[in-house]
Amino acid sequence: MVPGERWSRWCANFTDRHGAVTSSVLDGTLRLEAADGSWAVVTAPFERPVAEPRADAMLALTEPPEDWGVLLVRKGGFALARLAEARQTASKVGRRHVQGRTKAGGQSQQRFARRRENQARDAYAAAADYAHRILVEGSPVDLLVTGGDRTAVAATLSDPRLRTLGTRVRGSFLDVPEPRRDDLDRAVAQASSLVVRVHNA
Repeated sequence: MVPGERWSRWCANFTDRHGAVTSSVLDGTLRLEAADGSWAVVTAPFERPVAEPRADAMLALTEPPEDWGVLLVRKGGFALARLAEARQTASKVGRRHVQGRTKAGGQSQQRFARRRENQARDAYAAAADYAHRILVEGSPVDLLVTGGDRTAVAATLSDPRLRTLGTRVRGSFLDVPEPRRDDLDRAVAQASSLVVRVHNA
């Protein structure tokens, strides 16, 4: 992922390494083709379509929305924020204990599995409570970026109070190992970044 402030430098480095570059629009993305046969496909954040085949036009597409949110959930932890453009106006990071797996067999294993399932359900319910409070109450955010674990996010968004929120998910799913405060801040930056896929000749 390439943040907007590093985009010009990235383009210069790509040209330096691979030679003169031509650009075109392909299925709503920017395609860059270099003289040595290398190429790159650049996707704008928030599922914004690329309309102009100019590298400098991509910067405008990295501007964050006026009212949006980030929701990160994994089993046992969550982090979320509401933002006005790049500024976090409200946020919450929380953890809930979810028991680790056991090597025990038979009925003990079944008991542990049920306990883990109940603990995970409680963790998702806590994430949904704060998501409703911060991202929905008053007025739902216009757009939501999600990350963490797909199953955990889906379980959280299945809460009936978040039905409207679930229809506003946009952008790339963010790979977040642990939803802590630092991870939330990084995820906010990543959500506004360009996604670049490079093929070196």
